[in-house]
Amino acid sequence: MNIERAGRREWIGLGVLILPTLLLSIDVSVLHLAAPALSEDLRPTGAQLLWINDIYGFLIAGFLITMGTIGDRIGRRKLLLIGAGAFAVASALAAYAPSAEVLIAARALLGVAGATLMPSTLSLIRNMFHDPAQRTTAISFWMIGFSGGMVIGPLVGGALLENFWWGSAFLLGVPVMAVLLVAGPLLLPEYRAPDPGRLDLVSVVLSVVAALAATYGVKELAAGEPGPLAILALAAGLALAVVFIRRQRTIPAPLLDLKLFADRRFSGSLASLMLVILVGPGLGLLAGQYMQLVLGLSPLEAGLWTLPSTLAVVAGFVAAPPLARRIRPGYVAAAGLVLGAGGLLLLTQPGLAPLVTGQTLFFLGASPLLVLGTDMVVGSAPPERSGSAAALSETAQEFGGALGLAIFGSIAAAVYTARLTVPDGVSPEAAEAAGDTLGGAIAVASGQPGPVAAALADAAREAFGSGLAVAAGAGAIVVLAAAIMAATVLRHVPALSADTPAPAHD
Repeated sequence: MNIERAGRREWIGLGVLILPTLLLSIDVSVLHLAAPALSEDLRPTGAQLLWINDIYGFLIAGFLITMGTIGDRIGRRKLLLIGAGAFAVASALAAYAPSAEVLIAARALLGVAGATLMPSTLSLIRNMFHDPAQRTTAISFWMIGFSGGMVIGPLVGGALLENFWWGSAFLLGVPVMAVLLVAGPLLLPEYRAPDPGRLDLVSVVLSVVAALAATYGVKELAAGEPGPLAILALAAGLALAVVFIRRQRTIPAPLLDLKLFADRRFSGSLASLMLVILVGPGLGLLAGQYMQLVLGLSPLEAGLWTLPSTLAVVAGFVAAPPLARRIRPGYVAAAGLVLGAGGLLLLTQPGLAPLVTGQTLFFLGASPLLVLGTDMVVGSAPPERSGSAAALSETAQEFGGALGLAIFGSIAAAVYTARLTVPDGVSPEAAEAAGDTLGGAIAVASGQPGPVAAALADAAREAFGSGLAVAAGAGAIVVLAAAIMAATVLRHVPALSADTPAPAHD
């Protein structure tokens, strides 16, 4: 089968598509650095500071499916450029926000605009690269851009905050989006579904509210102090998701085409991706705490020790496409995940060397699935549905990350509480505080007499290490399950080449 191969224009266009992806990942890390300075300037309340941090991610997750489907209807390039313009305006508004309320509104607009960017870039890659092997390579570069933003975000943000005011960190979005607005019409093709049907506004409301409520509930559970509102929000989100799915089966132009799930490449890749995404963020957070609070590393030292795993991710992204040209993608992904599970088992051992080595092996092993799985999710959908397929992939990963934080954080917390032995001489109130978190135990220990302080701190660090070990062991089981799924469900997907036929669609 003769498939049209991408040329120079498409590869240059890919560089343009990587720009918003790079910016979105930078924007996440920059806010963490800017938070102390903006808190001093704007004086937000504790609740306002939480909303400044969280509303961006909430609205991205809530609007992904809607924006992916709108892109299929009005044109992916058009939606991308509209989102880029809105992102630039919101970035400037955030940079010069005179109050916490205005900054929250700007962050909300950034979230809605950000939801237009991710599915639009991924679905445009689907339309620009028809050769499956080239498309997989393009997606690997796209994902390297996202990872690169996570790495350079703290460096660029730190340099700006060192020399300018906190708002300068948000202004990064303006020149990047200006480049996209100029180069996009010249280099990116337009594509829209030929007969998309009428947009069902009821489905739009159901999908947005369900995603927002479920994500809020899961994030509150991950914070460790779930109240009735969090549980109610999660239950309401899941109930609305069921109503949404039932509605998609009955309307003529569904917001989400459930027929996509009948394709094993789509459903198997999506399920495998979500399983692996469950593990990464939660164990990453625990590992960061372990390095600082147990091993006593400074934040800078802990950050430097994450560089090997970052480099491993990039190496895995680069290696995945050529491997998938020789070996079936399902087997490549499964072999990588077995390696990743072995890395997680290393995290059950105490010390810095097992921790860094284990994290590096996990990210190296998981990265081929991230590339190949994303490629199969987008590539298995018909061209007119690739926007909604890309949005569903991003939504599953956003929700999976939040759910993983809740699950593995809860596992580690339960083991920590069960294993912590508070020495005699500590008051019941102080013992209760020490039993909540490792940070709380260290704070309590600092106010105790010398021998008691040392005993409590050592016991807390040992208990936290046990919690990390149990959570890592559970993570290894989940990753092995994903490996088995990839090897079995995706075993019929052939190795990639220009002669690989496109999937058949109804």
